[in-house]
Amino acid sequence: MGRKIYLSAAVFGALTLAAVATGAGTPGVTSTQIVIGGTTPLSGPASAYQSVAKGADAYFKYVNAHGGVNKRKIKYIYLDDGYDPSRTVDQTRELVQQDKVFAIFNSLGTEQNLATRPYLNAAKVPQLFVASGATTWGRDYKQYPWTIGYQPNYRAEGTIYGRYVAKTSPKSRIGVLYQNDDYGKDLLKGLKIGLGKKQKLIVSSQNYDVTDADVQSQVARLKAARVNALMLFATPKFAIQSYVYAKRLAWKPKVYVNAVSSAANIMGLATVGTNKKQTEGSLSVVFLKDPTDSHWAKDPGMKLYRSIMKRYKAGNPNDVYAVYGMSAAHTFVEALKKAGKNPTRESIMRAANHLNIHNDPFVLPGVAVQTGANDHFPLDQAKLERYHNGHWVTFGGLFRVR
Repeated sequence: MGRKIYLSAAVFGALTLAAVATGAGTPGVTSTQIVIGGTTPLSGPASAYQSVAKGADAYFKYVNAHGGVNKRKIKYIYLDDGYDPSRTVDQTRELVQQDKVFAIFNSLGTEQNLATRPYLNAAKVPQLFVASGATTWGRDYKQYPWTIGYQPNYRAEGTIYGRYVAKTSPKSRIGVLYQNDDYGKDLLKGLKIGLGKKQKLIVSSQNYDVTDADVQSQVARLKAARVNALMLFATPKFAIQSYVYAKRLAWKPKVYVNAVSSAANIMGLATVGTNKKQTEGSLSVVFLKDPTDSHWAKDPGMKLYRSIMKRYKAGNPNDVYAVYGMSAAHTFVEALKKAGKNPTRESIMRAANHLNIHNDPFVLPGVAVQTGANDHFPLDQAKLERYHNGHWVTFGGLFRVR
């Protein structure tokens, strides 16, 4: 009996060492593969964002074709939540409990990620590089240590617009159209911070719900308030509608359109639906290379982007949301390398919170992806840009959007 117990213990020890060596003790990790998952709106009111996941998926396929990371291929499963937080919750549980993913990556939407954050943190599943600029992802890391965002945060972006208006157009009559959730409210709060003592320049704030059919009445009320500086803190569908309805009302305010809706392809749709005069002069912020900008035609990073999009048939190569997806995927790959040859959920979170990436080929020159003990905002640099003659033109230098 004693010898049998001894042999069983030896076998158990050997199996345990083998499991550690191959990463088999960590969900989603084998000796040849790492499985990650996320949700994205392939349908519904925010379906324009589906290219974020498709761009990331294409980049992972490119990495896999070049040997993967530490001889492991990345399998990325993304499910359609229709931009509905209740579906996000169900699908995230499915990814964790049925697909046994290593981490949730790049899930899109503020309310969607807020809905899953408590569950993922309780289960100690990494919620990596959330596709949302809500300030909470970086601010509340002590309460939710398994969550980290990616893009510049909304409150900082709103602050930039407020400061710019206060400095360049201090007699403006500001109107705000914002999505009635933490995403829109974060931008609005930032705008007020940026305006400081000039908050009274805001003469009308109109909100909408994601389930609304249109924002026609809100746009009409903003015009009636004699707004001449319009803040569009809205997703693409409603941002495009705002330009269209303003045109119908023969109203042409100066527009500030938040970064999540300022992609060149979205602005192109807004222009087609109105005319060049309606979108001319709009302002936004940018931190990614724009595939429609001829300035980047010979840029190595943009050439790589286009070759990946073509090879893996990932969609419209002029879609900047796909560039965003590739940038997030590049950061995940770099974090995975930093997490060690046999990554665990704990080691990937340590890596994500100690990034120092200066070679991302998809972001503007000079932009770094950095995190640290007291910095949980991976991207916090951007430039201002102005829409002119059908394309975006950056101006000024890089600034931090903390």
